[in-house]
Amino acid sequence: MDLETRIIFIDAAVVAIDKPAGLPVDTPRRGGDSVEARLPQLQQGYKRLPAIMHRLDQDTSGCLLLARNPPARKWVQAAFERHEVRKRYVALLGGPVEGDAGVIDLPLAKVSSEQAGWRMVADPAGKPAVTNWKKLHEADGRTLVEFVPETGRTHQIRVHAREGLGVGIVGDRVYGFPGGPMLLHAHRLEVPRPKGRTIKLEAPLPEHFGEWAAFAGVSS
Repeated sequence: MDLETRIIFIDAAVVAIDKPAGLPVDTPRRGGDSVEARLPQLQQGYKRLPAIMHRLDQDTSGCLLLARNPPARKWVQAAFERHEVRKRYVALLGGPVEGDAGVIDLPLAKVSSEQAGWRMVADPAGKPAVTNWKKLHEADGRTLVEFVPETGRTHQIRVHAREGLGVGIVGDRVYGFPGGPMLLHAHRLEVPRPKGRTIKLEAPLPEHFGEWAAFAGVSS
């Protein structure tokens, strides 16, 4: 796989890719493939390697933004810190969901054990985590849902699906329904520039979403 073929946007300041499911963003401690290891594929004529500006879970596909120079890195980072970046995810949940839309406000904390490793859990004493959600389609006992997070906690959407809506994501081996690829996709990403038009990215749903991709639509 050459990440050059996954580029969905590029200009003098940033480059964005449609990250495939299964490829970690950072190089694992044990070594192996990653976006980080493939940064030379995204230089596109620049001497400097682009900088990864946010993270997606290894099994999550979709929009990933990188800065191509230090000034861009500075203003993109500032936009994330000011919560000005808008993210839209689409996920297939493994059961029916009550209601049509709402807000999940569940603080999250990390727990770990020798036997089970680590995971995130809902915890009133944890860090604030807020996600807006909207039902897109329901069929055959499953539900396609739009998630628009207001915060960026680790595994936030995966935990909020399970704990907030009561149904985990299809393919999620930790919080949902194991088996096959995880059906969680970073569909859209919008980043305001200091000057000029907002960067608006969109990565089409991958083939493993099957017929559900037809119902992804656009954010309301």
